[in-house]
Amino acid sequence: MDPRRLALIRSGGPSEGRFTVGSGYLVAPRLVLTARHVLVDRVTETFWPTITVKLGHERVGALTKAAAELIWEHPDGLDIALLRIDQSIDLRDTVRWGRPAGVVPLPYVGLGYPWAAKNKGKREPEQLRGVLPVLSGGQGRYILDQTPAPAARAGDGNAWGGASGAAIFCGGHLVAVVTQEDDAYGARRLIGLPVSSFAMDDDFVSHVEEATGCRPEVSAIGAPLPKAVPALQRSADERELEKLLAPLFPDPAARIGHAKDLARELGYDVEGYEPGIADLAALVTAHPRALATLAEALARAAGTVSAALTRLLSRARVLVECGLLLSTNEYNDLLGLLRGVCEKDPTLLPRSAREALRYVVLPAPLTRARLDEDCLPDVIESLEGLFDSEIVPEGTPSVPALLRLVEYVAAAADELGAGLHAWSEAVVERLGVHPHALSERRADAARWAKQPASPVSRLVMELERDDMAADERYWCRILLARDDGSYRVLEQEKSASKTPQEVASSLNEAVLSIRQEPGQRDCAPWVTVAVGKDGLRYAVDEWVPGKADDILPARPIGADYRVSLSCPELSELIPEREDDQERRWKNGRWATLVVPPACDSRDRLVHLLRTEYRDTARVVLHGPADERRRWLLATLGLGVPVVLWDRDADGHQDAWRLESLAPLSDLEGLPERVRHLRSDMAAGPAEERAKPSLVWEPERRHPRSETLQLTDPSRGTNTS
Repeated sequence: MDPRRLALIRSGGPSEGRFTVGSGYLVAPRLVLTARHVLVDRVTETFWPTITVKLGHERVGALTKAAAELIWEHPDGLDIALLRIDQSIDLRDTVRWGRPAGVVPLPYVGLGYPWAAKNKGKREPEQLRGVLPVLSGGQGRYILDQTPAPAARAGDGNAWGGASGAAIFCGGHLVAVVTQEDDAYGARRLIGLPVSSFAMDDDFVSHVEEATGCRPEVSAIGAPLPKAVPALQRSADERELEKLLAPLFPDPAARIGHAKDLARELGYDVEGYEPGIADLAALVTAHPRALATLAEALARAAGTVSAALTRLLSRARVLVECGLLLSTNEYNDLLGLLRGVCEKDPTLLPRSAREALRYVVLPAPLTRARLDEDCLPDVIESLEGLFDSEIVPEGTPSVPALLRLVEYVAAAADELGAGLHAWSEAVVERLGVHPHALSERRADAARWAKQPASPVSRLVMELERDDMAADERYWCRILLARDDGSYRVLEQEKSASKTPQEVASSLNEAVLSIRQEPGQRDCAPWVTVAVGKDGLRYAVDEWVPGKADDILPARPIGADYRVSLSCPELSELIPEREDDQERRWKNGRWATLVVPPACDSRDRLVHLLRTEYRDTARVVLHGPADERRRWLLATLGLGVPVVLWDRDADGHQDAWRLESLAPLSDLEGLPERVRHLRSDMAAGPAEERAKPSLVWEPERRHPRSETLQLTDPSRGTNTS
């Protein structure tokens, strides 16, 4: 890849308001290769009349601006095109064309101009890099798993927009052109059009041959066997890995035999391969399943798991950050077993995961009611780095979260359960996990399979304002709380903050995911929005999800769900608050304080709540708008669990606007009455209607955020 050949393409017309930006690569002195759609006006579906190209990279020389014209598009409509620029660029070498071969994932590089790489409104080049898994994807496309990935862009935007047309290189050969982003993978995966699908077209060949003097020959590119770097260049982790491997191979011939078998199983050509310990360490580091596959072979050959092998597995997870839990055989066996489960009952895996992995941020496919078996590979891989947090016998490894899930699936899978149990036992033996630990998980799973699920009590959505954002944006985290006190994370997003519209859309998706929950009552979901004390002013119930259609109108979330606020932060600032809340729930749920006009100060309100209304659980807060926040914080600080107020009220004179909510009527029906009023407002806003805000602190404490995420410290946090 030569950065001097990078092209920034801008296509447009007479109107300055619309244009398309894309990337390209100079494959000959006057020929630029790019994606066809970069040159097309999406509105008219015709080619733009004007195309300009900026060539080069600022880090390696001056940029050259040129006009361009379309000279070739694929006759079968593939998303590929050739441009001719109006000046010749002096190039030294010719482009080498390639086709990935074998089964080993290939590292790739490229250069493009994605939307996410804008800086002060200017497109800057981004060096694409990642892995091309040769066996992934269908006919006519390559999967590009991108290592540095932006956050997915909201709405119709595309975080990688502008990278289309970028040339992708493996082993110094141009193998693909970026054509699209895979939305299902949250901007972590790109799609490339293989060079082999268009490089033999007669017209394409003639253009390249005329410009370069030679035909584009496509060569097979396989992944080279990993080789150790010179000793002085090896890192401390690499040297430690060699020391852990050495005791396992006292016989050099056995080492070479195991290394060849491992390389062959991973898909490499092993002819002439005579690896030393350092080369074996390089091989183990290069492939995510190499370590587990080697360990499985060693345990099988020895008939037992040695102490040296257990030390290797325990320590190597830190040293080999990309190492996955399962060997190639274990992975393929599990994939086959779970496919059988999905075919028989596509709801079983999501149901089992929600119980077995309550406190894990589940992969997105497991948050849905049914699991498509095509999602199984990604589900397995995303869980391989996590371990459950329960106690194991001293000196033994933790139990993998994936293994715990398999046990829960097996407990409810009838005749398919025997195969899953056998798989678990083999993996436990290979990993050195204590049999008692497996027995405990198996017993938990059996108990779960026999009992009905606890219904969902509410969704808890934690909001935190992103003060660094130029516009209104929030960090959002969504938890599902059950009647039995259990809970699980539905969404934890820290890669990008969200607009109010995006937050509302995320909440809608969470609500959809629980509709098929076993035991779920047929009622409007209750959403508790947990905010800091400054967030009590947020009109969250008015936020409207995006993407309304022509059939159903867009509605604010407060019109469809019971939305109430909560402020856990006050309990951290006032330690006695939770005890006060408990007392008020116990003794005063039938008592209500409607703040009267005679209550003209915060001090008088505090006096009432400490004396005559000391046990009252409900306060209808009236008072001057400029004092409302101070009065509200005082009320909540004294442990009042339910507070209702009109955020549009100017003072006591507007108290009548809340009367339609029957604020003194039954307490349990208040959230639903508030929802009905918000729904009436959405159906047809009217003057002088209240805009009610409701704080409702549940009788049980909120799930504690810090205990919800199970992680393997060597792998970091797994987020959805």
